[in-house]
Parts: sequence; structure tokens; C-alpha cells
Amino acid sequence: MADPTLKLPREAYEELPEGKDFPAVVPSHVTQAEFTLKAIVTGVLVGVIFGAANAYLGLKVGLTVSASIPAAVIGVAVFRLLRRGTLLETNLVQTIGSAGESLAAGVIFTLPVLFLWELSPGFWPIFPLAMIGGLLGVLFMIPLRRFLIVREHGRLTFPEGTACAEVLVASQAGGSQAKLLFGGMGFGALYMAATKLFHLWPEEPDVVVNKGSFRTSFGGSLSPELLGVGFIIGPRVSAVMLAGGLVGWGVIIPLIYLFGDLVAGPIAPEKTALIRDMDSFTIWSRYLRYIGAGGVAFGGLFTLLKSTPVIVSSFRLAIANLGGGSGEGRTMRDLPISFVAGAAAVLALLAAFLPLKVTGGGVGLAAGIFIVIFAFFFVTVSSRIVGLIGSSSNPISGMTIATVLICAIVFGASSHGMDAKVTVLTIGALVCIAAAIAGDTSQDLKTGHLVGATPRNQQIGEMIGVITAAIAMSAILALFRENIVLGAIDPTNPDAFKAPQANLIRLVIDGVLDGNLPWALVFIGMCLAFCVEIMGLPTLAFAVGLYLPVHLAVPIMCGGLIRLLVEKRYRGDDRADRRESGVLYASGLIAGAALIGVLGAVIAFFGLDSALDAIRRAAPPATEWWSATLAFVVLMALLTRIVLRKPRH
Repeated sequence: MADPTLKLPREAYEELPEGKDFPAVVPSHVTQAEFTLKAIVTGVLVGVIFGAANAYLGLKVGLTVSASIPAAVIGVAVFRLLRRGTLLETNLVQTIGSAGESLAAGVIFTLPVLFLWELSPGFWPIFPLAMIGGLLGVLFMIPLRRFLIVREHGRLTFPEGTACAEVLVASQAGGSQAKLLFGGMGFGALYMAATKLFHLWPEEPDVVVNKGSFRTSFGGSLSPELLGVGFIIGPRVSAVMLAGGLVGWGVIIPLIYLFGDLVAGPIAPEKTALIRDMDSFTIWSRYLRYIGAGGVAFGGLFTLLKSTPVIVSSFRLAIANLGGGSGEGRTMRDLPISFVAGAAAVLALLAAFLPLKVTGGGVGLAAGIFIVIFAFFFVTVSSRIVGLIGSSSNPISGMTIATVLICAIVFGASSHGMDAKVTVLTIGALVCIAAAIAGDTSQDLKTGHLVGATPRNQQIGEMIGVITAAIAMSAILALFRENIVLGAIDPTNPDAFKAPQANLIRLVIDGVLDGNLPWALVFIGMCLAFCVEIMGLPTLAFAVGLYLPVHLAVPIMCGGLIRLLVEKRYRGDDRADRRESGVLYASGLIAGAALIGVLGAVIAFFGLDSALDAIRRAAPPATEWWSATLAFVVLMALLTRIVLRKPRH
């Protein structure tokens, strides 16, 4: 039954006065069905399906889609069919279900490197590596929850987590809130279907600029979910992220062209192609990504250093509550810190002594210590990044690159050959998977914080999702092994999987251990991040913008500008009401686009793409950049209209 009085509190988007607790939708003193069998089973099934779809999509083209909101929508639909299901049960479905997508991202970014090195991993060791990395991500996020989710409420927006809470509450409430949400879902889905399924206009229009000595390209990944994310995170973070992208594509790439045109041979790390023959995306892949990785590593280090006092405070709170919070309200009960520490120690020992090397031995205790250190570091970084700018822009591969850079230096000096490479990859893979899962866990815990879930139940649910998704990932990688290897040998083959992140990780590990990594590019990125840090700007947002193509920052900035219009034009309750309407509609855009993204992955997975060819032939695709721009302007106009009209209560 719909409850029209149900509403996400206005304080969900505001900083709270010192000592005031957030008024969750389901208060701490209220008990609802939550950790139930039907919620667990539904969540596990959703996680396996989304994990398989994302593994295919990521290996094929290097992209993944967020599963939190689609999982929430599926949970709502399933429980409506069953004619029973509480808000907290539905939240648990998306908590468990979204773990599969995040685990898939961490796995496909790293573990296919074993295939590229012509090794023969199967269920073992892929399953234990995926499971260990995922569980570490969940465990290390637990003591950080009180700081990142509770104490930083209002400062860290967690856009997908907040949007997911809006979806859950609006689905339960019905009325005008549901109309806004599902209206956004409808337009987001139609837009993405026209783009992704029917190819009516290009997904990512790109305009090449070649004016004299100035060469680069600009464009935008004009998608509804990025527009929605930009509105939710606001103009400041959006602007800093765009600034990072403009430094990369408006300054660094033109400089590389300017000086590279004068060189008659390839410049490392490229081995064959000349710079004058590369397009902008190749320049970004070969050179700018290393600069961005250096910036992300530096920004992450400073984030951790600045957060040290509050992290220590969070640990003290957790240690003072070794029993798991029995003396506190339901919405503040985490898994006990004694369990977290003991489980993390066991997982580190398992990672250290699993027989992974070519020689049949483990990576060693020193590697196990590195895994714990780097996993905790990048779990903190990942969770803060997704709190600032959302999961869609979380540079997991950049964090992995930073990890393998350092570990390759350390372990390359003590061992050589394939054993050293496997050791470095193992550390990088576990850290990558942990960071990916931590980003998802923090968004889920944010959703739970807003709706009034029990953190301990969510944390157990995340672990269930990790273990079941790890089993599925081991089978999927084995299924696609030949396609991955073919992608390295003949990337033009239509059956080949390009696995771009895995190939980049292999390039970095081989480059360091073989002595040909472009360290100069990494240090340039670190210096740029340091300059941003001393100016007092959000360093990680800038570094992420530098690492990712500027095309992703453009639609985010468009959403941020619409939010800026609301903030500047209105005041008081009027501004809060319009902002709330915009967030609801933006959440719908994210949800609709994500659902179509998953549908596209399922269609490609089962080879059904040819069924759409007849429709595509009837309406020939528009390939010009202006067609995509016009469609995106219409999408922006709809969002602007929502926030400018008088909200209806």
C-alpha cells in the first residue's frame, strides 16, 4: 500500500547542526521486516544477473553500469507482485544486488591480465581472489561509516546513494513525488534507448579541433545519468572536475601534439605509433592517463592524511562499541570492530599464502601486509570520491595503477620474472576489488542512513552479495577467456574483447618490471594535484577530471549549472522545495538510464542486437554532433522546467 505521507526529509541535502541526528524515514525506535529470506534471495539473483551483464560489457568495451538504483526498482517491482514488502526489505535487495556489479568491475579490470600473460587460472584462484578483495572492501568501510556517512552528512552528497533513497521512498509513497521520479525515469529511459539501442544520435559526440598548431578534441558523454549526477553534486565539485578535464584536453594534449609533431619516432610508452598520427583519445590513453593516475594517487594520499584525525575518532567510537552497538539505537548498530579486525586479519593471511604463483607458492606475508595497507587506503579514498562526485566517476583503475606502480617497485627489487608480476597483480587486484566494493558499500550505507536501515544488516547483506557474485565471476571469466586473449592478439576481430583496463594494468606492471614506465608523466600529475591542493580546491575532484576524458565532465557541469540556477535564484523554503523536486527528477534520470544500460548489456550478452537492425534501417542514425547536442539540450530544458515551476505538495 502506498503511503502518501512518506517523504525523504529535507535534511537529507543539508548539513546538520552540531549534535543533531538525521531524522531517518524509518526512525530508530521503529522495527520493520528487513533481513528476510525473500529479500536475500531476490538480492542474490539481481546481483548475479547484474554482475554477469557488467562483466560482459566491461570486457567488451571497458564500461560498466551502476546497479544500485535498478536493483532498488526491481526490488520494488518484485515485492509489489508478492503484495508485501517493507521499505527496509527493498533497501536490502539493492544492497545485496548492487554488490555483483561492483565486484564485476574490480574483477574485470585486473584478473584478465592472468590470461594475457598466457597463464591458466580457473575457478581457483579467481573465486578466492574476488571474494577476499570484496570482503576486505566491506570490512574496511565499516569503521569509516560513522565519519563518512554520519558525521560528513550534507558535506558528502553520495549522489547515487541519495538518488536510490529517493527511488525507494517515492516508490513507497506514490503521489507527486512518485510522478516526478517516474517521469524522470521515463525520459531517461527514452533518451538512452534512442541512443544506446536505436543509435538515433551518437552517445559521445566529439569535435576535432585543428587550428594551426592547436590540436585536440572536445565533446560530451551526453547521458541522462551524468546530467542527474551533476545536479545532485552541485556546481562547485562539477566545476573543479571540469577544470581537471580542461587542463588535460585543453592544455596537456595540445602540448603533446605541439612538441610531438616535431619528433620522427615514437615516444615512450608508445612503441610504434607517431604522435602526429594519433587521435586525441589515443593521446589520452597513451600519455594523459598516466598523468591522471599520478594526480589521483597524490590526491588520495592527501585525502587520507587530512582525514586521519576523524578516521582515528571513528575507530575509537567503534572500539568503544565492541559489542556491535547493543547500547545504541538500531540505526547506529554496526558489526563489532573485533569481528572486523579478526576477519580482515584472516583474509590477509589467506591472500598471503594462497598458492598463486607459477611456482605454486603464495605471494608471501609482506605482500599480505601491503594488501591490508593499500586496501584500507584506497577504500577510504574510493568512499570519499563517490561521496563527492558519485560512483560513475570513481577512478578505480587509477587507484589500481597507483598501487601496482608502488608494489612493482618494491617487489620487483626482491623477485623477478613471472612470480614478481603475479605478486604485483595479486595486490593490485585485491585493492581494486576492495575499492570498487567500498564505493558501492558507502553508497548503500548512505541510502540506508537516509531511509533508516540497520547498518549491521546491510553489512552482512554486502558480504552475501560479494560471495555469491564471486562464484559467478569465476565462471564468467572462464567462459570469456578465449575472447579476452583474442582481443590482445587481434583487437579488430568482432569476437574479440578489448578488456581496456586489464590491458592498461598489464602495460603498467610490465613497464615497471621491465624498466620502461613513463615516470615523468606520473610525477607531472602529482605536481598538478599538489598545486590544486595548496589552492584549497577539492584535489580528488580535479584529479578525477584529469584522469577521465573531459567528455564525462561536460554533462556533469551542465547539471551543476542548473543546480546553480536554483541556488542563486531562490531562497529559503522555496529553494529547498525546488532543489528537492530537481533531485527527485534527476534521480529518475539516473535510474531510467541505468535500466536501459543494463538492458543493452543483456541484449548484447544474448546476441539479440540484430533484432533491432530493422528499426535502425528504417530510421538511419544521425551521426552529427549537433543531433546529440540538440537532444541533450531538450533533456536539460526538461530538468530546468521541473526546478523553475512551482512545486506541488
